[in-house]
This record gives sequence, C-alpha cells and structure tokens, in this order.
Amino acid sequence: MRVMIACEFSGTVREAFRVRGHDAISCDLLPSRQPGPHIQGDIRAVDLRGYDLLIAHPPCTYLCASGLHWNHRRPGRAALTEDALHLVQYLLNAPVPAIALENPRGCISTRIRHYDQEIQPYDFGHDASKATCLWLKSLPPLHPTCRIAARIVDGRRRWANQTDSGQNRLTPSPERAQLRSITYQGIAAAMADQWGTATERHDIPVALSLFDYAT
Repeated sequence: MRVMIACEFSGTVREAFRVRGHDAISCDLLPSRQPGPHIQGDIRAVDLRGYDLLIAHPPCTYLCASGLHWNHRRPGRAALTEDALHLVQYLLNAPVPAIALENPRGCISTRIRHYDQEIQPYDFGHDASKATCLWLKSLPPLHPTCRIAARIVDGRRRWANQTDSGQNRLTPSPERAQLRSITYQGIAAAMADQWGTATERHDIPVALSLFDYAT
C-alpha cells in the first residue's frame, strides 16, 4: 500500500507502516524526528492521488475544546480556528480511498461532523490516558489490543501520565505541545496492523466499538 501520514513530524505512524512492508511517507512543516521518507512542507501542496490510505494529524491548538474559550478573548484567534477547520475539511475530502483523521474532542464534531470512534492509549498497551477522536472513511474502528488498568485515587481512575488530580504530568516547556501530539506506539501499531490489511479488501470489516469492549 501507498500510505501518506499527514501532519506528522515524529515518524511514529510512518515507521509502523514501513516495518510492515508498506510504502509510507510522512509530511509536516517540521523536519522528521527520525530518519525515513518525509516531505517537509504543507500537505496541501502534495499530490495525494495514487495513495491508498491517508492518516492525518492536523494541529489541534485551535480546534480542541480546552482552548476554544480563548476565541472570544483574543482578537484574531477565531480566524485561526476557521483556518484549522479548512485544513481538516481539505484532508477529509482528499482523493484517497481510505482516510483516518485524529484529533482531541473539539469543534470538528460540531462544525464538520461527529467523530466515528474515540480511543485511549490505555486500550493499546500504554499506561496513559489521552482521549483521541477518529474520523474514518472506508476504515473500520480500531480494535483495542491490550487494556492497561488504572490506579484508583479517591474513587477515580488515573494513569501514569496523570497526577492524582487528573492533570497531565508534562511540565510546561517549549516542546510540551509537540511531545503531547506524538502518537503512542501501541496505537500506531494497531493502525498499521488493522488498517494495513483492511484497506486491501473490498469488504471492510466492522471492529468492536469501545462500548462493546469488555472491561
């Protein structure tokens, strides 16, 4: 398969597909953090015709629910949200047979369409919580692969990347946003294992939703 990983600088998803034999390439405004086929530039300048699968990670800064309240407080910020939504719509409308777009909960669901699946890294072998939404075209939902149990703090579930109060443990730094945007390896492996074979068939199977997954 020819696979384009849009808006990825880490190379995590790209390399997950490449080690499984796929012709995968990433594209981002930043250079790739690890060696591999990578286009440094705007994904909208790339001809996507001829790719079998597009996995897109558009920047969430102006899309996620946690930051939208600033749109009414900072002049010009609402316009940046509109620009970000235009990029999302461009990626969802790309001329590629199968598409997956990921982002946190935010205005994509209210402005474009509701997400198809919400996943957590603790369902894919990581002691971490980070709700991630998937918008899918001609792809099945991802099967959870390995459930990691939470620790219980005052009756609430917490994972290793969280403080007892539920905040993310990463301290403020210039790289904080970039580090939080990197796809967890277990999720990248699940994408490559499950979508790398599903898109080769015409009969796309329907995976169990997280609501059907036994806890």
